[in-house]
Amino acid sequence: MKLDDQLAQLASIGLTLDPGITIEDLIYSSGRQAYEERPFDLILFVLGIEVEREPWGRPICSRVWNFDTKCIYGSGDYVAIAKRLCVLAGKPDAFSDVVDHVDIAHSEAWLKYKVGGTSLDIKAKVDGHWVDAMVVHDVMFDLEYDRRSGPSAFRASNEQTWRFYGRDNGSAKVLFYLDDEAAAAVNRWSGNALHPLMPE
Repeated sequence: MKLDDQLAQLASIGLTLDPGITIEDLIYSSGRQAYEERPFDLILFVLGIEVEREPWGRPICSRVWNFDTKCIYGSGDYVAIAKRLCVLAGKPDAFSDVVDHVDIAHSEAWLKYKVGGTSLDIKAKVDGHWVDAMVVHDVMFDLEYDRRSGPSAFRASNEQTWRFYGRDNGSAKVLFYLDDEAAAAVNRWSGNALHPLMPE
């Protein structure tokens, strides 16, 4: 399948290239043939990375994130994860007063933020530079579940439930935040590449 057609299908469920990102940026990372020989395989990974040429620091698609779980080196890293998950979920302002502390040498780490009027103080397990998966789980929970009025507050107008989905990528995981219908479409196209990350 042509790369343009794959992008069109993904755009139909809301997975679009960020402003200023072009198909040439995708082809720069991997030739067009690599995308077209494996439809909905390579593209689901590349959507989650940054453009691999100047100017640096440009996500290809803010709705997808290739999350490297070996990413904890100091204070600010858990804040960055929480904020990126908010952007991924399309809720950049879901949390306020987001702060953290990481001291690997003394095995101390925590993340704090406010959501829906509730203050959260999450202690993180220190395991070298690996992220504490339970901290990520808690952040995802707070984005999927509105503490003020329950999970229905985050349902789309068509009553589809929005959830975090992942695709394994070695020590990393490609993350998506999709409604039921969109996730089912991606799985039809990709041979069930995605799996929900949170229990129902």
